[in-house]
Amino acid sequence: MMRTVCAMGLATATLGMMGCQSPTSSSSSFNVDNFVDSTVIPNPTAAVGSTDGRTYRVVRGNNQPDDVLPFQFITTYDIVLTFNANSTNNSNNVKFPVTITSATAKVEQAASGIVTTPSSGDVEHYDSAIVSSTTNAIAQVGAGVEMVFKVWYALPNGGREALITETISMKDSSDTPQTFAKTVQVRVSP
Repeated sequence: MMRTVCAMGLATATLGMMGCQSPTSSSSSFNVDNFVDSTVIPNPTAAVGSTDGRTYRVVRGNNQPDDVLPFQFITTYDIVLTFNANSTNNSNNVKFPVTITSATAKVEQAASGIVTTPSSGDVEHYDSAIVSSTTNAIAQVGAGVEMVFKVWYALPNGGREALITETISMKDSSDTPQTFAKTVQVRVSP
């Protein structure tokens, strides 16, 4: 029994030390903001009442019927991404073309651009779509893509002001592709 405890202790200590190693060099950091520039048009964007019939479901549970409710607001905006000269330097070494693999939105209620966390149990409801995109592959340094997004949402506070975070995932054309994501914040005015 004592041998088992000692062996497990030694294994735990060894695994713990392996997790504490520092990076091999300071150049191993990969900061997308250093080589992908973004612009939001318009900034801030405005939302209007949603009248297109898009809905969301609120699950009630306890054998109660779910509620299907219309989204309160809709907003549309463009995001332009451009790869600058830093993308091909030694620390980043991005290989073109770069392919956009996905875009994901997260909507949070806000006040003056500051996220205001909903009360316990309340959540933001939202849906998003890419309406159009000039391309899904960026060919070279200086090139980019313009994407038009549409976001429907309903906030627990009933307000219009929100902060939308778009996470745009990409991969380059290396033999072992590097994957990275650009996060862009979009303010929705009250």
